[in-house]
Amino acid sequence: MADSRTLTLNRPLDMHLHLRDDDMLRMVAPHSAAQFAGAVIMPNLVPPVTSGEMLTAYRTRILKVCNGVGEFEPLMTLFFQHYTESQLSAAQPHLFAIKLYPHGVTTNSESGIHSINAAEPTMRLMEEMGIPLLVHGETTGFVMDREREFLTIYERLATRFPRLRIVMEHITTAAAVQLLDRFENLHATVTPHHLVITLDDVAGGLLQPHLFCKPIAKRPEDRDALLAAALAAHPKLMMGSDSAPHPRHAKESCGCAAGVWSAPVLLPRLAELFEKHGALERLQAFVSDNAVRIHGLNIPQRSVKLVREPWTVPAVYAGGELPAVVPWEAGRELPWRVSAA
Repeated sequence: MADSRTLTLNRPLDMHLHLRDDDMLRMVAPHSAAQFAGAVIMPNLVPPVTSGEMLTAYRTRILKVCNGVGEFEPLMTLFFQHYTESQLSAAQPHLFAIKLYPHGVTTNSESGIHSINAAEPTMRLMEEMGIPLLVHGETTGFVMDREREFLTIYERLATRFPRLRIVMEHITTAAAVQLLDRFENLHATVTPHHLVITLDDVAGGLLQPHLFCKPIAKRPEDRDALLAAALAAHPKLMMGSDSAPHPRHAKESCGCAAGVWSAPVLLPRLAELFEKHGALERLQAFVSDNAVRIHGLNIPQRSVKLVREPWTVPAVYAGGELPAVVPWEAGRELPWRVSAA
């Protein structure tokens, strides 16, 4: 609900979030806990999260660093590999989903799968056990075509496993939006930064390393299709930030790491965007209601209030010996902020 100066969101959720570990976890996790009732936590650590024991231990570390910030539920995922029924059963007390990375397509995906066909026995188990499949859907082809080339794989999986809930993660193309309406069991997340930027913003002038991410931002017509679906609160589309922090030195380097750290600005930036397009009343569905319905989530009640009060995004976040990380929209004034009250 909203009036001219306040906006209250019920149980906002980030359905795709990287929190890393150790010092980086301590730096970035409180920013997500301050704005969201829960988040789907990506498992591509080093080493990746591949067992119930690792998953539970990681969840405990997350809750520890978020203690006192706000009631926050980490929705935990396993890194896709060939699992047995007993292994999945052991992980199920805290398991939300399994995340599939094709080999080598993004950060820490060297342990990703080489063959979709060989992965099907585990997918069959997931279908039987009601475990969602989250997919980083890119091939290793030409960078602008990687998502488009993967869409045929989504079609095959959605057909072969009709009871498997499949989420196309961080979609970036108009073609992926169109695919949503063709298969009942196919859903998607989209990042706020892909609703705003195109490849021209990343590399059209001087290279902007803090906008470089995978999947790479695409063409204006792709951005516009994503934005239209989000503003309409398409019932199969969920907000998943893919907020992916890297130390400043790893971004501002010749080997620029892929990832946009958007966590500190997510809800204020979305409020600005949806208000600009006259769709503020649909932000609740995009950041919560769709995900709750699609996944049948039982997240504790928590309201997050935003107020119309300008603030300037810090140029960098750092604390003591913790890593320095540059946020999305660094140095920009935003008209909405999350209320501390």
